[in-house]
Amino acid sequence: MKKTKPPRQKSKRTKSEGGAGAKVYIVGESPMVEEYAELCATKGYSVQVQWNQEPTRKPVFQSSHITCSSAIPTTSALALELTNTDLVRKRQNLDRLDRALPSTAAILSSSVTVTATEQSGWIKQKHRLVGFGVLPTLVLKPLVEVAPTVFSPAETLNVVQRFFHSVGKEMALVQDRVGMVLPRILCQIINEAAFALQEEVASPQDIDTAMKLGTNHPFGPIEWADRIGVGQVNAVLTALQNDLQEDRYRISPLLRHMAQTGEWWKRTTYFIRKD
Repeated sequence: MKKTKPPRQKSKRTKSEGGAGAKVYIVGESPMVEEYAELCATKGYSVQVQWNQEPTRKPVFQSSHITCSSAIPTTSALALELTNTDLVRKRQNLDRLDRALPSTAAILSSSVTVTATEQSGWIKQKHRLVGFGVLPTLVLKPLVEVAPTVFSPAETLNVVQRFFHSVGKEMALVQDRVGMVLPRILCQIINEAAFALQEEVASPQDIDTAMKLGTNHPFGPIEWADRIGVGQVNAVLTALQNDLQEDRYRISPLLRHMAQTGEWWKRTTYFIRKD
């Protein structure tokens, strides 16, 4: 008797494998929420966002696929938690996401100021959380750093990889450490520049010019601080200092002061750009 093969079953595809109207929920800090919302929407995702603290100037999104909502859609295929500076609020956000989302939905959480493994201890369904490197403007880079935890199964990583592929990003697995790789390097460079400014070694313009000419970087450290936000830089350096207790992560008093007192420094004579 001729044997017949059993019918081939179609593989199940998660909604986060591509846009096509799949829902993504994004919560956290501005401007990272806006940056990732626009990125996901341009790739066909239906995006709902919520800020920890609504921006002073509420952004006008380019895509009609982005809406603001404090209610987490239970049909979300994926959620992004983008908080770096307020870890109490971050923990609350993750708890809400874990309670509301189906167990099959992955949570991608920024882990530059607290490891993904520590964050996974804040929720019940630990398998769903994966860390990644997020700072303002880094969304423009083609590579994204991803930090799995000891609880991350292959299925979750596959979902995460498909998601980043769907939004045009290449994924690089890195160790689950505070600061990750690029955020740590950038913040250290900015911190050293702040020490140079504090000691009046050179002007902000000269420091930026030297960095761009010497290393062929697109921006100098003061420009990077302006783009990323001094508060974000201070948060990363503080986390590194607390985690490693190493003198090389000692924060410049000038940088800490800039982070604590707002953006006054941009309007001072010393920091006004002449180009």
